Amino acid sequence: MVSRRPPVRRRRRGHRARRGGLSAGERIGLGLLGAALVWSAVAALVRRLVDNPPVLVAAAVLAAGAGAFAAFRLRERARWERIRQRGLRYALPQIDALAPAAFEEAVRELMSRDGCPRAVRVGGAGDNGADVKATDPFGRLWVIQCKHRRAGSAGSPVGTPDLQVLNGTGRPVHGGDVVVLVTNGRITDRAVAFARSQRLHLVDRALLARWAGGSTPLWELLRAVPPPRRPTRYS
Repeated sequence: MVSRRPPVRRRRRGHRARRGGLSAGERIGLGLLGAALVWSAVAALVRRLVDNPPVLVAAAVLAAGAGAFAAFRLRERARWERIRQRGLRYALPQIDALAPAAFEEAVRELMSRDGCPRAVRVGGAGDNGADVKATDPFGRLWVIQCKHRRAGSAGSPVGTPDLQVLNGTGRPVHGGDVVVLVTNGRITDRAVAFARSQRLHLVDRALLARWAGGSTPLWELLRAVPPPRRPTRYS
């Protein structure tokens, strides 16, 4: 006689999946149960606070105190930032030692110190000739290109081609009211003449030393700056 093997019983895939985890319906049910428990705990806490006025008052006082402390910290942080900006100074040796990106950031900080809280550094690839943009208290938009020379006055001078790029984007692309080039180096005579003919403003090494090392806003150091866009407490 030929013996037959008992048939192999195959497990259902659904049964295996059932053992390995919860079904979608069970997960939804557990989620709803958890939400109900949380809601019940919150409701019980609210009822307890309502039934116990002293506890409710204490909770309100603690919440108010926490809010007042957070507001105080924010005011103190803003106050110290204003103090830091008022005392912000850069000497020329410090500026010469900066990397180009750090020089752009220093110019942004100086504009912020002067009263442009929303001054931003936009330098980098695709900046279209603008490294720093800032709106002064008079509503004028400043578009600034920064040219850093590690060798300072001994480095290569800024020439007309650099200004031509700035002139082509400062007003047409960025909509600047005051278009400025700032450098810690020299500027050629031709570039100075070109800037004058195109109403561009130049901050060379000597003027940069006065601006960065003092406390006078840049618009008070430059000549022929456009008039304010709107009346302010400064005007």
